[in-house]
Amino acid sequence: MGFTQGDFPPVDPDEFLSRPLRDRLRILALHWVEYGFGSPKMIHTIYIAKLLLFYVVGGPALATWTSGVGPFWDVASWWDAPVVYQKLILWTVLVEAVGIGGSWGPLAGKFKPMTGGLLFWARPGTIRLRPWRRVPFTNGDSRTLADVGLYVAFLASLLAGIVLPGVSSTSLSEVLPDAEGGLVRPALLIAPIALWILLGLRDKTIFLAARGEQYLPALVFFAVLPFTDMIVAAKLLIVVVWIGAGFSKFGRHFTNVIPPMVSNSPSVPSRWVKRLHYRDFPRDLRPSRVASFLAHVGGTTVEIITPLVLLFSTNRTLTLAAVGLMVVFHLFILSTFPLAVPLEWNVLFAYLAVFLFAGFPAWDGYGVGDMSSPWLTLGIAAALLFFPVLGNLRPDLVSFLPSMRQYAGNWASATWAFAPGAEAKLNTLRPRPTVNQVDQLQAMGYPPAVAEITMQQPVAWRSMHSQGRGLLSVLLKNLPDLDQRTVRESEFGTNSILGFNFGDGHLHGPDFIAAVQARVGFAPGEWIIVWVESQPVHRSVQHYQVIDAALGVIERGTWKVADAVREQPWLPNGPIPLDVTWTAEHGAVAAETR
Repeated sequence: MGFTQGDFPPVDPDEFLSRPLRDRLRILALHWVEYGFGSPKMIHTIYIAKLLLFYVVGGPALATWTSGVGPFWDVASWWDAPVVYQKLILWTVLVEAVGIGGSWGPLAGKFKPMTGGLLFWARPGTIRLRPWRRVPFTNGDSRTLADVGLYVAFLASLLAGIVLPGVSSTSLSEVLPDAEGGLVRPALLIAPIALWILLGLRDKTIFLAARGEQYLPALVFFAVLPFTDMIVAAKLLIVVVWIGAGFSKFGRHFTNVIPPMVSNSPSVPSRWVKRLHYRDFPRDLRPSRVASFLAHVGGTTVEIITPLVLLFSTNRTLTLAAVGLMVVFHLFILSTFPLAVPLEWNVLFAYLAVFLFAGFPAWDGYGVGDMSSPWLTLGIAAALLFFPVLGNLRPDLVSFLPSMRQYAGNWASATWAFAPGAEAKLNTLRPRPTVNQVDQLQAMGYPPAVAEITMQQPVAWRSMHSQGRGLLSVLLKNLPDLDQRTVRESEFGTNSILGFNFGDGHLHGPDFIAAVQARVGFAPGEWIIVWVESQPVHRSVQHYQVIDAALGVIERGTWKVADAVREQPWLPNGPIPLDVTWTAEHGAVAAETR
């Protein structure tokens, strides 16, 4: 991998594209093992520069300058200042809400332009997805001027909380009489909280992009709780995030996440180290024991046991060791550049581990038993656990983000299959501020065949995960002409239409498909989507749908997760067993005519 030249699959482009789909997936999956996406190091350098400019320097500089502490390069003078902590949370929300945090840039499928977010959400007429149909005044799927006004006001309210100076706080002075900068004025937090909720009821995309499931509770704590309660509640929040993510990694999915993630890491240059994470490269790409160890000892165990230590430990040495372990944990994730590229999130959580548990340790009166009322502690814990519990039992009701199932491999997912030439119809979407990724790449100088192969690499990446093999199996069953179709990874495609995706298939489910279809008008058979829900924690199957954009759902069924993880990414033994539970009569007719 060079600085400006990537590692493209060693194939003749035209000959490669003439092969059957499963042959192509095999070649691309084998290439992924050793090179990942094959991105040139220049791409990772751009991400690092963005992280340093907007986050490591920009955020702390603004937070310290407007708080009367610092200067920002003297980290020892402000790392444990409560007002700086509050403002860094607000700054993170602003960065994510603008669209320059997670799901940004080429690794997330944004080539030209690299930013989604603001370019979509400040533009009337773009697609808006409401979370619940029964909420009054949320009908429709187009962003209105009022929606744009809410969004811009939300950004402005966040900026106000960041740039205006802190105020003195009686509850802070009682425990830290020498604290500089005070706290963010609670009244300044009412507007972003209210606007965030209103935005979320109108459009789940912006709510999730700004990471409302994690930062909105923090803002509520800032606004209504006295200082000690605020700190302990923040500890409960981050521990629920960590343990929720750890719990979600139980099961068969997560081990399959580790090998392709490590393979894509620019910090692991050695190909033999990458191959160690596969059972028998190039014959067997299922996870090896090394990958299983890294997944469930380095991942699951760390995310569950270490936060519990941090929450309950009163031993200084043990607590500081646990803080160090969580910092290393987040820096490791950051170093792998996962495709959702949540770099800012990992830097923030590394800082929060230090601020909350080393800066305000339990032995100084900030333990879980030090809140003003045990009922308040229990109430906050119950509220924070509500969506993770519901989302694991009924993933169809809750996004995987509020379910705290970040990067666990158990995702709602989809794969698109277009009839020849039909994908170009998406470029008629107006007022979409971009075009299809394959066309973005060609506009950057990629030959058409090379651009096409580049866009098939995410399909191979998906097939290296459990649900990708199920999705491919359903496509093979329903589309005898699959080898002639254009197959796309839905998460990438959605990014170019909504301006954001973070691995959450709920953002490109039936409502999204209906919104696109209403604007584009695909003919029957032109755009076929196989969509699958996450696996509930108490079930052994995943539920899928086959959707014809023009006709709606034409088939429902399930597959066993055990069958999916047992196979190779390219399904050399054919589709995994499927249990078809429902078909539409017109769907069967359409399938026969395709």
